[in-house]
Amino acid sequence: MVNISLEESVDPSYVVADRARIYQVVSNLLTNVVTFTKTGTIIVNAKVKENTGDGQVIVSVRDTGSGIDPEIVPRLFTKFASKSDSGTGLGLYISKSIIEAHGGKIWAENNSDGRGATFSFTLPLNKAE
Repeated sequence: MVNISLEESVDPSYVVADRARIYQVVSNLLTNVVTFTKTGTIIVNAKVKENTGDGQVIVSVRDTGSGIDPEIVPRLFTKFASKSDSGTGLGLYISKSIIEAHGGKIWAENNSDGRGATFSFTLPLNKAE
């Protein structure tokens, strides 16, 4: 059984973004972590990136699954990178393109406790809000 939890931010953050494309990124990340988390917890959160002064929100999807195979880490966000028996290996590549087109960055890393991985991306905050 997998539990999915949303950690709500104390202060709302606003970004200017294509809702459908950002939905595609979050959906892709959730699909990937559910695929590699047979049991455990998936936590999704969004918060203002502190101490940067550049006005960004950071969205993270953290799981307690099998983690990222070290063999695939260097090419994780490239075309056809996959360790799954299904899918095309294009999801993270497309997600990276979407996030970069919005002025953000995307990355992934294995969790320091050895359980699972965290996928994160940034988007610039809307300065008008």
